[in-house]
Amino acid sequence: MPEIRLPDGAIRSYEQSVSVMEIAADIHPKLAKRALAGEVGGNLVDLDHRIDGDQSVCIITPEDPRGVEILRHSCAHLLAHAVKTLYPSAQVTIGPVIEDGFYYDFSYAAGFEESDLEKIEKKMYELVSSKLPISRSTMPRDEAVALFKAGGENYKAEIISAIPEDEMISLYTQGEFTDLCRGPHVPSTGHLKAFKLTKLAGAYWRGDSTKEMLQRIYGTAWPDKKQLDAYLTRLVEAEKRDHRKLGKQLGYFHFQEEAPGMAFWHAQGWTLFQLVETYVRTLLEEYDYQEVHTPQVLNRRLWERSGHWEKFRENMFTTHVEDQDYAIKPMNCPGHVMIFNQGIKSYRDLPLRISEFGICHRNEPSGTLHGLMRGRRFTQDDAHVFCTEEQIGSEVSTLIDLTYRMYNDFGFDDIEVALSTRPENRVGDDLLWDRSEKALATALEEKEIPFTVQEGEGAFYGPKHEFVLRDSIGRRWQCGTIQLDFSMPSRLGAEYVAEDGTKKVPVMIHRAILGSLERFIGILMEDTEGKLPAWLSPVQLIVCNIGPRQREYALSVEKHLKNHDLRVECDLRNEKIGYKIRHATLRRIPFILVVGDKEIDAESVNVRTQDGTNLGSIDLDRVATTLPGLSSIR
Repeated sequence: MPEIRLPDGAIRSYEQSVSVMEIAADIHPKLAKRALAGEVGGNLVDLDHRIDGDQSVCIITPEDPRGVEILRHSCAHLLAHAVKTLYPSAQVTIGPVIEDGFYYDFSYAAGFEESDLEKIEKKMYELVSSKLPISRSTMPRDEAVALFKAGGENYKAEIISAIPEDEMISLYTQGEFTDLCRGPHVPSTGHLKAFKLTKLAGAYWRGDSTKEMLQRIYGTAWPDKKQLDAYLTRLVEAEKRDHRKLGKQLGYFHFQEEAPGMAFWHAQGWTLFQLVETYVRTLLEEYDYQEVHTPQVLNRRLWERSGHWEKFRENMFTTHVEDQDYAIKPMNCPGHVMIFNQGIKSYRDLPLRISEFGICHRNEPSGTLHGLMRGRRFTQDDAHVFCTEEQIGSEVSTLIDLTYRMYNDFGFDDIEVALSTRPENRVGDDLLWDRSEKALATALEEKEIPFTVQEGEGAFYGPKHEFVLRDSIGRRWQCGTIQLDFSMPSRLGAEYVAEDGTKKVPVMIHRAILGSLERFIGILMEDTEGKLPAWLSPVQLIVCNIGPRQREYALSVEKHLKNHDLRVECDLRNEKIGYKIRHATLRRIPFILVVGDKEIDAESVNVRTQDGTNLGSIDLDRVATTLPGLSSIR
């Protein structure tokens, strides 16, 4: 007689085996109507899953994030079903859930066009209206391979062939369509009521540029139309804020085929870059960091000793010179250990904090490149703290404070934190991992910072904190990391003389707060729609004369403000003042200073903000100290 423990602690007993759906109906008919799947003993299962013994059970509904993922995965299958119905010669490959949606990759010789998305989406809604039951079945691996090969699905057959021979293969069927999947899925297509196909893109099979190019159809799915419409509105807003468009419009940077994944910074964009870098550098001086600079190209031997050659080789740019292999550095940590190793270090020298604006190169797949957000060349605000095991707690605590301060100064107050733990492929023994994971968790708990645990998501050399920022339209951006490393210092021969005279290996804390300066600037631009705060704007003020008679006065205003270390320009063009103001507003310049005869007489300027607010007349001598945000951070 199964006893079922519910999340609220209640226990229900049944005379015989019971399905998850039957439990939901027993709790309340409305719950059964909204149920999508169940969690039984910690595992997600379909609603028709039967339970024979005592178990803890949770009913998954659309209000549960796991329920939303199940909706999206079921929508991916619905997309594949619709494509196979409309285009029988298309082959299906994989269709996972991604943030805010899903995609499915197809091999289709004729090729899809953007106009096909509307047709496919219409067919998907027709399948929804049919309320087709979705059922799970299993079969031996070789039978599943034969099934998909007989149907012309060579990609699916290839996937299944890689599964161990003794495993049973899980399949899901809706109508005449059957797909490979672990599940769970919604019980019928009728549960999929709010989705939209969003775009078409190219993707290599298995993500390998040497393999076939497939077509990827992206979509989004939500529990109801209200949430779908809100998301689509956010997409429109995100399109307006696309940093690639803003970068070109504002003349900050551009990209071209001759340097894929690498930005060409223009003068004002580079000013912005330097302002961010200077801010970080100035703040780190308060925290006793020593700024260094390490070589771009390092011998293979060092990367082998550090473990990167084995773990990261495919993402490294390499070269061969005088019978030696070299790599352009994809990260800075081995170089910093080399600096630590110069000269004998004592426990009195620790903690030693080393920082670098390290330019790194990574051979990212071309299909993943996305402006400043993901490139092949980027600058890390990188730092490494070498300390004793006893100093870990205080150092991590200080790093967390520094991280929050930096994000807050740039206007980000909504911050999520995750603790990523040991992956399967890792270096170092489990005792060291136990200690490092506990140290990171304790640092957050002592500050009463809520965090989630991401099992298996740590770096190969140690666990880490991950900091995620939420921007002004609700998007999440993973930026900073704090990572403990008990392994690399040992691998690279780092030692210090302890208080008792013995030699010990220091703990190495990897730390990047902005992550990539380029990517962070992209995030800033999209968060603010290019309307950067005055302290960060490449041009803080622009002086606009009404006519030729004010030309000399406008130039004198510009000179006066530059003497106050402000970034200022003059617009002396023979254009109407309204045109000049509109142009300055489109350039996202924080303050527009209009000068006419009245301003000359009063030795003042008339100040407008980029949002159209008229601040009125301000004495020239008071501009630098009166206008908000010109020199202060917030």
